Amino acid sequence: MPGWPWELLLTAGTLSTALSLGPPAPADPCHDERGAPRGCVPGLVNAALGREVLASSTCGRPATRACDASDPRRAHPATLLTSAGSTTSPVCWRSDSLTQAPFNVTLTVPLGKAFELVFVSLRFCSAPPASVALLKSQDHGRSWAPLGFFSSRCGLDYGRLPAPADGPPGPGPEALCFPEPQAQPDGGGLLAFSVQDGSPPGLDLDSSPVLQDWVTATDIRIVLTRPAMLGDTRDSVAMVPYSYSATELQVGGRCKCNGHASRCLLDTQGHLLCDCQHGTEGPDCGRCKPFYCDRPWQRATAREAHACLACSCNGHARRCRFNMELYRLSGRRSGGVCLNCRHNTAGRHCHYCREGFYRDPGRALSDRRACRACDCHPVGAAGKTCNQTTGQCPCKDGVTGLTCNRCAPGFQQSRSPVAPCVKTPVPGPTEESGPVEPQDCNMHCKPARGSYRISLKKFCRKDYGRPPALTFSPSPDPPWASHCRRPRPVSPRWPLWAPLPTPRAGFLAVGGVTAPSAGPGSKRGSPMGVHRRL
Repeated sequence: MPGWPWELLLTAGTLSTALSLGPPAPADPCHDERGAPRGCVPGLVNAALGREVLASSTCGRPATRACDASDPRRAHPATLLTSAGSTTSPVCWRSDSLTQAPFNVTLTVPLGKAFELVFVSLRFCSAPPASVALLKSQDHGRSWAPLGFFSSRCGLDYGRLPAPADGPPGPGPEALCFPEPQAQPDGGGLLAFSVQDGSPPGLDLDSSPVLQDWVTATDIRIVLTRPAMLGDTRDSVAMVPYSYSATELQVGGRCKCNGHASRCLLDTQGHLLCDCQHGTEGPDCGRCKPFYCDRPWQRATAREAHACLACSCNGHARRCRFNMELYRLSGRRSGGVCLNCRHNTAGRHCHYCREGFYRDPGRALSDRRACRACDCHPVGAAGKTCNQTTGQCPCKDGVTGLTCNRCAPGFQQSRSPVAPCVKTPVPGPTEESGPVEPQDCNMHCKPARGSYRISLKKFCRKDYGRPPALTFSPSPDPPWASHCRRPRPVSPRWPLWAPLPTPRAGFLAVGGVTAPSAGPGSKRGSPMGVHRRL
């Protein structure tokens, strides 16, 4: 048969053992010695071994002399098709006796999960049937498609031409009709089918999605349609009762893991699942894990692992999604978008601090405390968002500080929450007085003892800090007196006093404090500063 791997047709025991165990696997077939991902596939196994077989007809119900379902020694159940029986005296499944059409008997094997098929074989314990149809399902038995047919009259039984020697004529795989199973000297026969016999030569499984679909199956069904004893006649009645009998149903294939697993395992519920690597998940490693969405899922090949890449979220997110537009804009390098950034971060990669926080330059970007709260003052700051780099809050006029918590130089606190800092009032000099120079005050305004005579025409404004004021004294006798005090800022609250339009000889006063007249005969007060006689 074209393309059939005859080296796989070993004895039943050897083949079952070889397909079950497979070749010794390296330590990590899915990664090289440097830890880089690489394409990997599970070993070749007999996918039907130990699986339940659903037969449409089984002898022994009711019991006969040759078959009794209630007697284990004379029972021929369908489970014998997939159990590891003895190679010297095989125990066979047997159908009921068939005497008239239809002679169809179906054998259905659920494989438990998707497999990539290599071959299907069935050994007959009696004369092999003259016509057999081989079907597959990819949806666990809900729908069926033909894999191949075996008959001496392909056109009559299946409406197909015999298979050409060089494979299917079309560009893709198709179900071909091959000659019927050949009888063997021991009275039995062998049905052997290579799945790739139905595909054109030159198709590569890694690069051909059509071929990948062709070899994928979750269930296998074998339909025995015509007993051998009818030959090529159109008779619908058998001359003698006939029953199908077979053993060693084998489905050689690899657990379908799309190049991202080297083995399949049973989960806690007994389901067969791929042991997925490369950031993939699912029964067939057919999708990326929730956090491995930086590029789209692809099947691994012998040349490229196509591992799913983790999103770059700097340790601040556990989930991400894939965005094809971003992936195209990045030159097909990255399309992941982080979801639900934690630790007060934000952005596609959780790479900056969210509003109200700023980056702590002393911590790594992946640190949980990389973002610090702005802590802007509720009154002094113009907003709650600070500079992402420096942490400087936006301050109102006259306010300063990293968090806007104090007044700037030249400003003083007010009672208004709108303008918490206002300019400090700086009194300027009046027309009668010069600027106050505190550094000269200690030099000129020294407390002194004793009496001094001064002239109204010669006095030192610098010494007194503000212009002298003449106060009226009705007595011409008292001597002049002068008052020296430390300079004080001039303020409108401290008015200058000259209450009489015609000043006469009196006291030189500073300030506006009303005091008794200094004259010996004075009985009327006048505004003047606190004075002392010199």
